Amino acid sequence: MRDDFPDPPERPGAVDRLTAEPAVWTGRATNRVQWLLAVAGAACLALGIELAVMGDWTSGVIALSMSVVGCVAAGLLMLYGTLPFVHVAVRVDSQAVEIRCGHIGLPRRRILLAHVVRAEVDPRVTPRQWGGWGYRWRPEKGTAIVVRRGEGIVVTLGDGRTFTVTVDDAEAAVRAIRDRLAPHPGTPAAA
Repeated sequence: MRDDFPDPPERPGAVDRLTAEPAVWTGRATNRVQWLLAVAGAACLALGIELAVMGDWTSGVIALSMSVVGCVAAGLLMLYGTLPFVHVAVRVDSQAVEIRCGHIGLPRRRILLAHVVRAEVDPRVTPRQWGGWGYRWRPEKGTAIVVRRGEGIVVTLGDGRTFTVTVDDAEAAVRAIRDRLAPHPGTPAAA
């Protein structure tokens, strides 16, 4: 059998896909308990709407309106407080670490790798140590996005501040960040 097809020419800048690091690392963490809280918020909201539509407004207008407002407010607060933190997605590319929360990606945080000094794995991030789930700030600890208990990454910035985020396979995330960090002045070059 004859080989009529020549090998394709080498492209300049081509990368061997089997040995090269991926250009972008992505990971995420999910908290299913937040879904239960979101369902409870949706139920409160639905109850408030049902009271507004089906309620007998001829007697006890003040009590009914307070019930409607209370249920709708509680439902909205629960939904807005839980849905953004059902999951978090982390993306590491050649320029930055980007963190997006929830299905619409808000809140979001972008940390340029030029500002990162160090990246480490924290195997035991808990909501308790940060004061709960969500986007957290503690003066002595820094800033964090905590959607579940477990492993996470801790990024130390040049000004000494830290940013912690829970993510599955935190070791791979830290490795991806370290591989992309430029050597800082005063640090020995890797051989």
